[in-house]
Amino acid sequence: MSKKAAPKKEEAPPAKAAEAPKEEKVEAKPQKAEKVRAPKKKKQEKGVRAMYKIEGEKVTRTHPTCERCGTGYFMGDHKDRYTCGHCGFTRYKTH
Repeated sequence: MSKKAAPKKEEAPPAKAAEAPKEEKVEAKPQKAEKVRAPKKKKQEKGVRAMYKIEGEKVTRTHPTCERCGTGYFMGDHKDRYTCGHCGFTRYKTH
């Protein structure tokens, strides 16, 4: 018994079907609107020069010193309080 090979079917190239979707994808995309940025806030001075204010020949401290640690330990200036970074002492501002 011999087996006969089935005849191969030739398929037509799908050229027309492939071209149609390409034309649909060519649509123009809408452009994104540019974001409006707010102006940057001015940063506060940092370092040792922010702790002192020079008026003529006088030098004054801008931040209070810690009551527990003594002179040399400045307290951090917050919205409603002063805090010591060394010992954690907090003194609230009075309005």
